[in-house]
Amino acid sequence: MASSKLTIYNDALRLVKERRLAALTDSREARRLLDDAWGDGSTTGAVRHCLEIGQWTFAMRTAQIDYSPSITPAFGYRYAFDQPADLARVAGICSDEWFKQPLLEYQDERRFWYADLQTIYVRWVSNGVSYGADISLWPENFAKLVAAYLAKEIVGGLTGDADEARVMRHWDEMLKSAKSLDAMNRPTAFFPTGSWVRSRRQRVDRNPGNGGWSV
Repeated sequence: MASSKLTIYNDALRLVKERRLAALTDSREARRLLDDAWGDGSTTGAVRHCLEIGQWTFAMRTAQIDYSPSITPAFGYRYAFDQPADLARVAGICSDEWFKQPLLEYQDERRFWYADLQTIYVRWVSNGVSYGADISLWPENFAKLVAAYLAKEIVGGLTGDADEARVMRHWDEMLKSAKSLDAMNRPTAFFPTGSWVRSRRQRVDRNPGNGGWSV
């Protein structure tokens, strides 16, 4: 069964040993605390926080971003780029569309990136309503992570210090588990070729005789 805001709230209440909510309109202190911790569901609160701490594949977006001609930097990098409004966490900024050449020389400042290229390629975790903020897209491990975060935030207000250590341990375990499971959804990554191997290959390419090896 797909997660919903109500099921996530009830998972959090189970962790702090509180009775379930029948509906999101229940007039209880527990629900009010959960609402405060939840925030607006995308740009503030629990969802935003949990999206920021991982490179979640279900919330990932990529885009080609051209520089903003309305902004002329006074010095330093020549071009400015507007950051996406739904940016929760940057996963990669590259100079090529295949994301094989990481951009190492740029500046991140006040919702802009600055670089000497006119076009950059960006991959990011999105808190947009069609990406990370869409509960229907959440894998179970992320929904459980958000519930664990909510429990961590409300436990002090409901039970005092008695259960805080247990809830914090559960949060740590869920964070490790969610990141591990999400990593399995990504393509296999290989270490970049070292300079010695690249040089060796170039020598082979330039010397096709003698079995392909230079002497």
